Amino acid sequence: MLDGKVILVTGAGGGIGRDIALAAAAEGAAVVVNDIGASLSGDTLTGGAAQAVVDEITAMGGKALANTDSVSDPEAARNMIAETMSEYGRLDSVVNNAGITRDGFFHKMDEKDFDAVLKVHLYGSFNVSRAAAEVYKAQQSGSFIHMTSTSGLIGNLAQANYSAAKMGIAALSKSIALDMQRWGVRSNCVAPFAWSRMTSAIKVDSAEQEARVAKLKEMKAAKIAPLVIYLSGDRSSDVTGQIFSVRNNEIFLISQPRPVRSVHRSDGWSADSIADHAIPALRASFHDLDVSADVFSWDPI
Repeated sequence: MLDGKVILVTGAGGGIGRDIALAAAAEGAAVVVNDIGASLSGDTLTGGAAQAVVDEITAMGGKALANTDSVSDPEAARNMIAETMSEYGRLDSVVNNAGITRDGFFHKMDEKDFDAVLKVHLYGSFNVSRAAAEVYKAQQSGSFIHMTSTSGLIGNLAQANYSAAKMGIAALSKSIALDMQRWGVRSNCVAPFAWSRMTSAIKVDSAEQEARVAKLKEMKAAKIAPLVIYLSGDRSSDVTGQIFSVRNNEIFLISQPRPVRSVHRSDGWSADSIADHAIPALRASFHDLDVSADVFSWDPI
């Protein structure tokens, strides 16, 4: 499906990113494997992760290039794209997969931990996409695939930073899809369910969270790759602005915010009339204070 294509996958030194990179190479793409080799929290550099995946790809007869630029640095992101173009002369798909976690309850969260997670996930997705946008415009084609999460789309405990970043990515993707459709550029999100280094850091402090983690352990990162490969290829040329989720053998199309119900009053509203009439009328359509595991309550298929 990706013969002659070039795909850039950030955070591809392990987990979901690695499986996407390997699958893309197997489908004929030249792959730029980006990974700074950081610890899960982003603090410690271990190195070698990107090159290890490149070695796997070349061993199977594929083409790959290792890149260790940080997605959180706009200049590094521009260098990442420049290096891709220098090596391969084109770019067809960007997979914004790089991420870190620094979980903690909101009332205990340090602003540095909030900022660090947004810098990698949300700013990282912007930085790499913005740098690639110039190439896509010139080519009149290109695909962005951004990794979001049900932690943001639905909610989760002790992940205010991660959830905010992932919800922001969904809005960023939609804006890119709207702004760049004239050049044949598409932008979509994938919310993956898979047991990986990142999900292994989920806090387990309740029976509900323990049950959720047990389900995640059943799901393999490689299950995410086929949808990403499809969204990177020409057969998805009419698919843009969407949010998908993959959970083992299930693929979901996720809803986007739209009006659910309305009330009106011909002479306008006061705080009292809102309390007496508007909220009682709307309350039946309120969303519960649920988390991802409440919505995806059945076992993975």
